[in-house]
Amino acid sequence: MTAHVIADDAEALAVAASLAGEFRAGASARDAERRLPRAELDRLSASGLLAVTVPAEHGGADVSTATLAEVFRLLAAADASLAQIPQSHFVYANVIRRQGTEEQRKFFFAEILAGRRFGNAQSEAGARHVLDIRTRLHPRPDGSYRLDGVKHYCTGALFADWIPVLARAEDDELHVAYVPGDAPGVTVIDDWDGLGQRTTASGTVRLEGVEVPADRVLPHHLTFQGPQLHGAVAQLLHAAIDTGIAGGALAEAAEFVRTKSRPWFESGVDSAAEDPLLIQRFGELALQVRASEALLREAARAVDAARADLADDSAAEASIAVAAAKVQAAQAAVDVASALFEVSGTRSALNALNLHRHWRDARTHTLHDPTRWKIQHIGRYVLNGTRPPRHGLL
Repeated sequence: MTAHVIADDAEALAVAASLAGEFRAGASARDAERRLPRAELDRLSASGLLAVTVPAEHGGADVSTATLAEVFRLLAAADASLAQIPQSHFVYANVIRRQGTEEQRKFFFAEILAGRRFGNAQSEAGARHVLDIRTRLHPRPDGSYRLDGVKHYCTGALFADWIPVLARAEDDELHVAYVPGDAPGVTVIDDWDGLGQRTTASGTVRLEGVEVPADRVLPHHLTFQGPQLHGAVAQLLHAAIDTGIAGGALAEAAEFVRTKSRPWFESGVDSAAEDPLLIQRFGELALQVRASEALLREAARAVDAARADLADDSAAEASIAVAAAKVQAAQAAVDVASALFEVSGTRSALNALNLHRHWRDARTHTLHDPTRWKIQHIGRYVLNGTRPPRHGLL
């Protein structure tokens, strides 16, 4: 595979906006038919967008976190499933940047620049909690490993050239094994049956005696032993997706009301778009979207500031800013996608129009991790100066 190499932030944003326009056109049909976006992902890879965080010394644009968040917001406003697929790609590219050796960085960044995609195999069903990882890396006499386990919610794995697998080694510490998607012993099962984000292929990955060379394993546990932005960046991209869903739902609601809705007879106006009560409601919804976009930008700036001067305090500020953005974006996505029907009227509920995909995507994606715990950490930080924990989900 060959891919274009994006030069800078401005080009990244222009490419993202152009692709979002393309992807929007078929988003509803892909969702309704559960038609997986293989061609669209190939376009995404070829565009160079998946390589925009590769460091400059390895040939990448090394764009700001603010640019990366905006790329995800643009894509999610067009197709929330498609935007979700590369989220883990950037998270695990970031692991290589922080924990990889020079040789590992050289190899994997070249792969990314060539358009190769990372999936993920993180979560496990039936465990005590999300950090209870039972997948194991068993050492072999030659220094390599045998990898065994079963993973669930593996967004992007079906489309991936490389599947980063979260596993514990014999010391019980967390590592990431980067496994080719077609490696012997790897089975990717397309069994995702969620009510929303239907085309993310967030199914099951089975790992049975997978041979992993030593230089394809990174010590992920070291990520959390000092100030870090791993969780902040990962959560910021989730916030960008929610913000995009909210904006996309609002735009579609406005278009529907302008072109298809009838005014309520008591309003005394000729078109629904002139109804003062609908105008009021759209103003309220727009405030939610604008607040989400503003907090997303603020959080991205905080991450970039911490990236330039990483310390305990700057990392904490970034995590709290991202937590605030995520809470607001999650609420806005669900509220605005639900209000779409309230403002558009009965016809908007027709299954054939598939306007409910916005709410289904919002309701599904916002289940990723509970915002109630983010509010707890924000409160502790504001009231007592307690820094948020370093567990990668904040």
